[in-house]
Amino acid sequence: MMLPAKLLLILFLPLSVAFHHGWSNYDQTQTLDYTGEVEEITYENPHGLLKLQHENKTWTVCLAPPSRMSTRGLAKDMVQVGDEVRVVGYPHKEVKDEMRAERIYVGDKKIELR
Repeated sequence: MMLPAKLLLILFLPLSVAFHHGWSNYDQTQTLDYTGEVEEITYENPHGLLKLQHENKTWTVCLAPPSRMSTRGLAKDMVQVGDEVRVVGYPHKEVKDEMRAERIYVGDKKIELR
């Protein structure tokens, strides 16, 4: 038996909200600017994620939603594991080694994510 689409949306919406990061959880008074090697990248909703190796530490970098990244010029295939990128953003207020990216530099291209 197939469930109606609206019922599925109602069932799964709370789950997606629970996994979404609120942007108010990031300290916009501190700007981080890191260049490093990409260890992992996901390009999926509710927003992309990137693991960045910087000075012997791995940072979890919350990116924008895929639709915004694409619209702003960051195509899914532009960043691969092993690439070097620069990320500028804000640290999470409570989660150590996590940041929200405002912009990302891929090669000589700057992409504004917010």
